[in-house]
Amino acid sequence: MDYLEYGIIALVLLVILLAILKATKKDAGLDFNKLVELLGGKDNIINTETNMSRFKVTLKDVSLANKEGIQKLGAKGIVEIDNQLKIILGSDSKQLKKYIDEIK
Repeated sequence: MDYLEYGIIALVLLVILLAILKATKKDAGLDFNKLVELLGGKDNIINTETNMSRFKVTLKDVSLANKEGIQKLGAKGIVEIDNQLKIILGSDSKQLKKYIDEIK
């Protein structure tokens, strides 16, 4: 009987651990909708490129981009050159490019 109780307790703890890991992984990703909004909306985005962890976006009007908001959302760095922003996003760069390509 004792082994059964320990087995049930271990199973419940495993389920709780998996639920926490799944929730943490989901929250770790960037909110792509919010990021597009912070870039001035999808109509402000002309072109996107990725290179490793960097996401380069060419904008119609770079002044519409909220760089502070983008950093708060999780960007590790932003460089502005003319009408382009180079944003260090880590592993989310390729996913963001794919997302923007799909909504445009």
